[in-house]
Amino acid sequence: MTKIKAILFDMDGVLIEAKDWHYEALNKALGLFGYEITRSEHLSSYDGLPTKTKLEKLKLEKGMPEALCDFVNEIKQQYTIEMVHNLCRPRFNHEYALAKLRAEGYHMAVCSNAVRMTVEVMMDCAKLTKYFDFMLSNQDVTKPKPDPEIYSTAMKRLGLKPDECLILEDNKNGIKAALASGGHLSKVNTVGDVTYDNIRGRIDEIERGGKQ
Repeated sequence: MTKIKAILFDMDGVLIEAKDWHYEALNKALGLFGYEITRSEHLSSYDGLPTKTKLEKLKLEKGMPEALCDFVNEIKQQYTIEMVHNLCRPRFNHEYALAKLRAEGYHMAVCSNAVRMTVEVMMDCAKLTKYFDFMLSNQDVTKPKPDPEIYSTAMKRLGLKPDECLILEDNKNGIKAALASGGHLSKVNTVGDVTYDNIRGRIDEIERGGKQ
């Protein structure tokens, strides 16, 4: 029988409602140089990708000069951190869920396509850091999502098999990574879906032999 031993969380859109923050921070940085990603472009092509990957796409699709990429990335990260400090607050449903799951003996980790500093600041502002065994960022892998490397890395670090892990993801790139890793998926529509009852219910469904 399948036994879930760990829960792996994406961050943006799962634990933190930060999609708009990343979108707005990047567009603010791009706007300094006359570039923009529209809302529809973001949702269809850019959502869930690391900033560096987004900038590579902009270089290919909109002709942004290579020389600007690193500078825009640096400015974007500064804008993001400012927004996190101003807007990121603890959510009771998340603190309660993680505290209960930790007390029940589950291992937990964050696996995010964001840079390490952003992950650490967001988790600290949300008062969630203490619940995790560790946190992985796009700087801890060679291939970001949709590649499954970040989830495979977390599983190896925990010493667990893929079918012993439940992964919470919200966007198409993260879902591709989760499924390719061999772990069990719990699809999240909004951060409000991340509750103890929903996670517990998905674990029970898997352990009863329910859908992957």
